[in-house]
Amino acid sequence: MQILIYLLSAALLLAAAYIVFHRVVAKDYLERGRLGGWASALQLLIFTAFFCFPYIYMPPEWSWDWLPNGTWNRMMALVLVVLGMVGAFGTMFWFGIRRAFGVQVKGIVRGGPYRYTRNPQMLGGWLMVLGVFVYLPSLYNLGWVLIWAMIGHWMVTNEETHLRRVFGEEYEQYCKKTRRYLF
Repeated sequence: MQILIYLLSAALLLAAAYIVFHRVVAKDYLERGRLGGWASALQLLIFTAFFCFPYIYMPPEWSWDWLPNGTWNRMMALVLVVLGMVGAFGTMFWFGIRRAFGVQVKGIVRGGPYRYTRNPQMLGGWLMVLGVFVYLPSLYNLGWVLIWAMIGHWMVTNEETHLRRVFGEEYEQYCKKTRRYLF
C-alpha cells in the first residue's frame, strides 16, 4: 500500500509541476515577459512540495539494507548537501531574489557562477538531492532524484524558451559558450 501511495503522490507532483511550468509559467512569460506573483508562488510551491517529498514518503526503513550506511557516506552526503545549498541559495542571493524567481528580467548574466553553467541553482539543487540519496540510498530516493531531473529540466527549458524570445541572438551566443548544466 505504501508503494502505491508513493507512486500516486509522485505522479501528482509531476503532473502539477508539468502544469505549472508548461502552462502557467509559460503563459506568464509569453504575456508579461516575466513572472507575476501567482506564477512565482506556484513555482515555489512545486519546489517546496518536491523538497518535502522524502520526509513525507520515505521513512528510513525503506532504505536499502545491504548498502552500508557508515561514516563515509554520511560525510559525503553532508558535503553534497552543504555544497548544494551554497550553490542554490548562494547563487539565488548573488543573482537577486526577484531575478531568481523570474519576476525581474534585466539582461543576461554571464559573470560569477553563470560563467560555468547557465543553471547554477539547478546544479545546487542536484547536489542537495544527491546528498540525500547518498545518505539514505533507496529506490524511493532514487525516484526522488528522477523526479528532480524532470521538474528541474522542465523549468530550465521553459526559461530558455523565454530567454531566447527576449534576448534572441545574444542568448544564443551565451548558450554556445556556456553549458546548460556542467556536462
